[in-house]
Amino acid sequence: MESSNSEITLREYAPRPMLTVPAHEIDRPRFDVIDAHNHLGGGVFGDSDYFHRWPVEQLLALMDSVSVRMIFDLDGGWGERLRSEIAHYQEPHPDRFAVFAGLDYDNFASDPNFGETEARRLRDSVAQGARGLKAWKVLGLRLRDTQGRLIPIDDERLGPLWETAGELDVPVLIHIADPVAFFEPLDRFNERWEELQENPDWHFYPIRPKGDLNHPDFPSFQELMDQFENLLTRHAKTTFIGAHVGCYAENLGWVGRVMDKCPNFYADISARIQELGRQPVTAHEFFVRHQDRILFGTDAAPDVAVYRLYYRFLETRDEYINSDTRGEMPGNGRWMIYGLDLPDDVLRKVYYDNAHRLITARHASEVK
Repeated sequence: MESSNSEITLREYAPRPMLTVPAHEIDRPRFDVIDAHNHLGGGVFGDSDYFHRWPVEQLLALMDSVSVRMIFDLDGGWGERLRSEIAHYQEPHPDRFAVFAGLDYDNFASDPNFGETEARRLRDSVAQGARGLKAWKVLGLRLRDTQGRLIPIDDERLGPLWETAGELDVPVLIHIADPVAFFEPLDRFNERWEELQENPDWHFYPIRPKGDLNHPDFPSFQELMDQFENLLTRHAKTTFIGAHVGCYAENLGWVGRVMDKCPNFYADISARIQELGRQPVTAHEFFVRHQDRILFGTDAAPDVAVYRLYYRFLETRDEYINSDTRGEMPGNGRWMIYGLDLPDDVLRKVYYDNAHRLITARHASEVK
């Protein structure tokens, strides 16, 4: 007899897996952890229920409960906001927080010398105590100059900024693109259809003609990645941390090739275990090969359940893990993920050593 529910919408469809496999919950990681990608002060997101300024003692207690030794706070900004962020987190606890400065994107459309201006701003920010620089995806996607032309990621006018970061020996954590599906047509072939339906401002389509910086639409995903590779090659003395597995977690071959080519290129794993976990064999090999330049990070408001999910993903061989800590159908597509079972020597570097090394070159007396 046919069920009365034989016709349902995709939005209503939420199958419950019948698979029974071992599950190993990880309360604490094998080694101390540095979360190298987080937001503690609102920053570009503004204060909200998700990313907000924490009472420090409450946050430290949460971190201690899951062995998070340090957090990179990417919400420093500049000027008074940076001073406030450093005073709130880093000054009282320099061994637990590293605040990164930001860029004043509003100036790009009115300042023809935006590269020199931001270089001077970075010098001032580092003098105030900033331990790195965060560059966001509006660069390359939306920022336009005084002539209304889109500013590419590898725009030579930004050279003074990147060279200053190299001179000051502070890493640049840069987010230049979102998942590849966000740049594709929103049709029945798009694997992130549901997510983009709920968040239409995440959809970077239609694509403008390559090289036409006056066109109102978006550059293609590959054009952004080509610009990023040019940037890494051109500024070889500057350390860049590519957010979200170098912004190309769907193609670890590309990320690995550019890492081999550019020793100044690091990658954090924040918000991409859903991509890594559906290619566990390839991802395991990627972590082993590039173990010295991969950083742990979450890009999620500090949460015990989120940290434990990441630990389970990195440390176990568990299969068919639901990456949504709320227990609902995974939001990033409809796939489950698989654990990587990384060896201890790799885990230690990814969890802690690599991130620690990047910020202690200038601050050895502060961070121990």
